[in-house]
Amino acid sequence: MDQAQYWYAVATVLLFFKMFAISAYQGFHRITKLTFKTPEDAALVGRKVAEDELPQVQRAAKAWLNDLENIPIFLALGVAYIWVGASPDMAIWLFMGFTGARYLHTLSYLMGLQPWRTLAYTVGVLCMFIMSILILLALP
Repeated sequence: MDQAQYWYAVATVLLFFKMFAISAYQGFHRITKLTFKTPEDAALVGRKVAEDELPQVQRAAKAWLNDLENIPIFLALGVAYIWVGASPDMAIWLFMGFTGARYLHTLSYLMGLQPWRTLAYTVGVLCMFIMSILILLALP
């Protein structure tokens, strides 16, 4: 396994853990506060359906949606990056830079921290743009 494949695999697993953590965070807040918008979930604990989601759940859902806008693109670019043999030495910086930026973006979103959320988002997008350029440069 070459360096780019290694760091792509590490980034993929870390991004899975991060997204799973967002789901667990939502579940934690719903369960500890016994607040559910889904009728069957509320009925399970003998509660009425909540009119609104908890603020923590709303923030986590927005972070999750932002992940769904960015992580699949990163994963596809990562595959292309490896297929064309783009710069293996840059792989750790780009793959881990994107992954770290997504972690910081999520934490900033959950905590309501600006401008850190925007800065983290921008770092992630820059990593994808650099990956795109290196992929194009690696093409014959």
